[in-house]
Amino acid sequence: METVSTGSEETPVFQSRIDFEQLNKSISQIKEELAKVIVGQQSFIELLITAIFADGHVLIEGVPGVAKTLTAKLMAKTIHSNFSRIQFTPDLMPSDVLGTSVYMPSTSTFEFKQGPIFSNIILIDEINRSPAKTQSALFEVMEERQVTNDGVTYPMAFPFLVMATQNPIDQEGTYRLPEAQLDRFLFKIEVKYPSLEEEVQILNGHHTGFANKLDEVKAVLDSATITSLRDKIRQVHVEPKLLEYIAQIVNSTRDNKFLYLGASTRASVALLNSAKALAAIRGRDFVTPEDIQELTYPVLRHRIILTPEKEMEGASADEIIKLIVQKIEVPR
Repeated sequence: METVSTGSEETPVFQSRIDFEQLNKSISQIKEELAKVIVGQQSFIELLITAIFADGHVLIEGVPGVAKTLTAKLMAKTIHSNFSRIQFTPDLMPSDVLGTSVYMPSTSTFEFKQGPIFSNIILIDEINRSPAKTQSALFEVMEERQVTNDGVTYPMAFPFLVMATQNPIDQEGTYRLPEAQLDRFLFKIEVKYPSLEEEVQILNGHHTGFANKLDEVKAVLDSATITSLRDKIRQVHVEPKLLEYIAQIVNSTRDNKFLYLGASTRASVALLNSAKALAAIRGRDFVTPEDIQELTYPVLRHRIILTPEKEMEGASADEIIKLIVQKIEVPR
């Protein structure tokens, strides 16, 4: 801890014990690249960056036209890696996603042709538009980073991140994601409408040639850098009392009278890893209770199910999560 003189007083300045200079530089560059096109959405962007360094998949929910797909696509563009986009439709088959075995007459054998899931950053548009059998095809690849076909296992290249979007309003022709699949997403991010000032900026951008700026977004990270930065993020300190705090929050979802289904242990691990990543992104080598509280919502909102009575009352998952967090004593 250093101090900076401000006249008659000295203000303490925190100095990280882990060198996050490269991480801070990379994050600033990512935000600068996205700002060429995206207006606002700072929380959305920060959570996407957190997911990248916490090695977790992201489910993005929002009404049409709030730049869900555009932001995810441009985020992928800032990483020097392969990008694949899959439009989920009711007639999409598992083989259309994972790949299929093709007979090769020249060798009289079957050869596995990899599907679009074999990429580094995968954007799945309208994931709830495809039936359960296609959604289930993602189970193994999202959790274990591998695909098994005809008894042969094909590992995914690093980095591997799935960003999936869904529309919460138009439910006609959609299929609800199974709880087991939802649990494999690190975050569920809810994208809100822009403010009036932000919408004016968006209109000005379109008026002055917004589309021409899409090609200006450049890659600022590569897989080797991400690996190096993740190793540093794992070193972020977490007090034992904060580990207990995480466990208390998640455990409280399992016996809550307003919830039909609570969160699993995977939620606790997700909250720990994402809190360490968020702390590092903000330049700290230690996790605070505020990091945990902030991330509790995107980590838990897709992992809990409200009772039918609460759903009838119009309650939301975030409201129940807020009640749970408020009841647990904050460690200091």
